[in-house]
Amino acid sequence: MGVGDVSWCRVRGPLAPWAAGYERWLAARGYARWSVRKRVCQLARLSSWLEREGLAVWELNEPSAELFLVSRREAGYVTWVTSRCMDLPLAYLREVGVVPPVVVVVSEGPWTGLLAGYRDYLVQERGLASLTVAGYERVARVFLEVQQPGRLESLTAAEVSGFLARECPRRSVSGARELVAGLRPLLRFLHVTGLIETPLVWAVPGVADLRDRSLPRGVEPWVVARLLAGCDRRRTVGRRDYAILLLLVRLGLRAGEVAAIQLDDLDWRAGEILVRGKRDRQDRLPLPVDVGQALVSYLQRRGSSEFRAVFLRMHAPAGALTRIGVCGVVHDACVRAGVPPVGAHQLRHTAATAMLRQGASLAEIAQVLRHQEIKTTAQYAKVDRARLRPLAMPWPGGAS
Repeated sequence: MGVGDVSWCRVRGPLAPWAAGYERWLAARGYARWSVRKRVCQLARLSSWLEREGLAVWELNEPSAELFLVSRREAGYVTWVTSRCMDLPLAYLREVGVVPPVVVVVSEGPWTGLLAGYRDYLVQERGLASLTVAGYERVARVFLEVQQPGRLESLTAAEVSGFLARECPRRSVSGARELVAGLRPLLRFLHVTGLIETPLVWAVPGVADLRDRSLPRGVEPWVVARLLAGCDRRRTVGRRDYAILLLLVRLGLRAGEVAAIQLDDLDWRAGEILVRGKRDRQDRLPLPVDVGQALVSYLQRRGSSEFRAVFLRMHAPAGALTRIGVCGVVHDACVRAGVPPVGAHQLRHTAATAMLRQGASLAEIAQVLRHQEIKTTAQYAKVDRARLRPLAMPWPGGAS
């Protein structure tokens, strides 16, 4: 079967002119030959159904696609019967412009305008990343939904505390932290824009945690060794995962920063890597020899690609690995190594604590981790209790 040859599954009816293009589109996204064949056959079934129903191509959308699936289920079919299986054909037909785009209906509520202004403030004034903005906006919606329109200017500290007292117990510690962290910028925005008279940020307390999660928790060296040893570097996916883990452990990159690395960010002559961090910040870091060797090994096996991202997905659809994908790499490495699951950010903490124990100063660690404030890095000093103990002053009157 060659690309563009659909004689093995002839598509008749309204969708026939786009069958060959659909086949090439699927192949370009990394779908296997057998998968391409099955999906073009699905397009043939869909085209025949449109013809029987007297529908034109431009009338194809989610509701009409659901009718197609209902007809298959009623006929006793067990394949191509869920709404998810229509994502690819609809995406292709919309991309080539023969099916209208999705119409997103946004319900107008009392806080729609305020939330739009808040979103612009977070992006333009604060320069926050899209994921952070989305998280803050979720918290803002939760908070505003329990407020009465027209009475926001009379908001009090007691109401803020009462909201947190109701909501925090319903969440895990991490969820409560997210709620608290997201409420502070909203209250700051409301005060700056004059929507509330009193600055109520001070009314938002911290979230207590008996296990002191404020201390960054790294991973023991033997765990790191097992994570790295579990990558089968005889395979492309193993070389990719090995390079990702090294970037997390050796350079302390965030998962999103690893996913954002482009081929042009690797300066082999200078031995540097460009890191695209928070708030569009860009920093150049020295590329350790072992990390560089791991990247070269992976890129040689990966081969050329139309995508400029360094780390690509191994399964269709082809494309760059996302931040969630990088976290998945760490999770899979833990499963292979037979160790308790750790997060990608814990490997960043591991890099910091390793530098501290090797004698690096907090200023040097801050430079590698790209912290904007030294107080953010200072928390790592709490971790190395063995080094802090000789600095403790003896208690007056105690044993020497």
